[in-house]
Amino acid sequence: MPDAPPSTHQRVYRHRVGTDQADDELVYARPDAPDLGFVPVITDDDELLVLHVWEGTDTRNRLYYRRLESGEPFVRLLDEFDFKYQLIGHHDGRLFLVTDWEAPRGRIIAVDLANPARAGWETVVPETQDTIEFAAIIAGRLVVGRLRDAHHVVSIHGMGGTVGKELSLSGMGTVTELTGKLDHREMFIGFQSFVEPPAVLRYDFDTHELGYFTDPAASIDPAAFITEQLWAESRDGTPIPVFVVRRSDVDPAGNAATILYGYGGFDISMTPLYAPDRLAFIEAGGIFAVANLRGGGEYGQAWHRAGMLANKQNVFDDFVCVAEHLVATGVTSTGKLGIYGRSNGGLLVTASLLQRPDLFGAVVGMVPVTDMLRYQRFTAGRYWTAEYGDAEADPEHFRFLFEYSPLHNVIPAAYPPTLI
Repeated sequence: MPDAPPSTHQRVYRHRVGTDQADDELVYARPDAPDLGFVPVITDDDELLVLHVWEGTDTRNRLYYRRLESGEPFVRLLDEFDFKYQLIGHHDGRLFLVTDWEAPRGRIIAVDLANPARAGWETVVPETQDTIEFAAIIAGRLVVGRLRDAHHVVSIHGMGGTVGKELSLSGMGTVTELTGKLDHREMFIGFQSFVEPPAVLRYDFDTHELGYFTDPAASIDPAAFITEQLWAESRDGTPIPVFVVRRSDVDPAGNAATILYGYGGFDISMTPLYAPDRLAFIEAGGIFAVANLRGGGEYGQAWHRAGMLANKQNVFDDFVCVAEHLVATGVTSTGKLGIYGRSNGGLLVTASLLQRPDLFGAVVGMVPVTDMLRYQRFTAGRYWTAEYGDAEADPEHFRFLFEYSPLHNVIPAAYPPTLI
């Protein structure tokens, strides 16, 4: 029998602190479905053990649960891999979930475990224009984090969905963590931006005050920088946002060295993050830009699916149009525009390089996916077929993958300096 691929046959064990790992109790396994993965979560009330069941990089998942101490078989509450179901918590016999079922930008539903049929699901927080990314039950309330044009906003709702207040975060940034429990009177928020280092904020539910719990003690002055959000129009007319960060005293005028970064895939959103290497470049007078391309999760599942499988060319079109916009508006010039991406972003920059070698002054592709006809044979590539397709399994997939596969589209041309 050939060796099984790595990272298969996941199992869930219960480990008791202070005991030998060899004595761990097997809780759940699926030898009949070796590619399934499991993320176990114990609800804050210590009543339920919930399994998020996943396969590959597909954003759709299943959801199983059982009473924590029962030892009974898991109830396969959601077992179809049809939509995304993200557990928020368990309260009064109901599971609260974030889902994109009939809501591509996300909504919060409550599922009564005594009557779990889909017809009985209750919408607690409806879908809006802002994409729901996470939520938590804290202090008897629902705390909801959304993406508003690729940066986070946080709002507080009643358990019945009544709208409360939106917190005043310090500008366009990213919530990296949200912690607190049902019976707590405070919560803690990890927050950062392009020019603000990671900090922990504390919110008091009694006084409604939000302030720093830990002082980030930045060695730079955020006021010395400007973060703008510009908009480019892609080839099909879709508006594409791009963050542009520079020193406040830098007048671009087409002369500033600029790095354009992108990813555009796997439902991953490119939100503002603090990176000292980027700031060193910006402090030296450079401009750093981050494009929010289709294929990401910035605007929900419709945005993601518009940049996957047969729609992948949209991602390269978006990136090229952002680059053209930066040049046309005088942010930079072709000779001073470098592009950079990693992994799926490496695919992005190498495909863009081949399609528009005249547009860029330099290209850096880190660990790029470049052989789109055979990537699934190597390392973790088999997990990515839901995103890219499989040229060996489907002739139609072969057609659209071959059209942009970097390895198969290299032709003699005047390419800019390139580092792979």
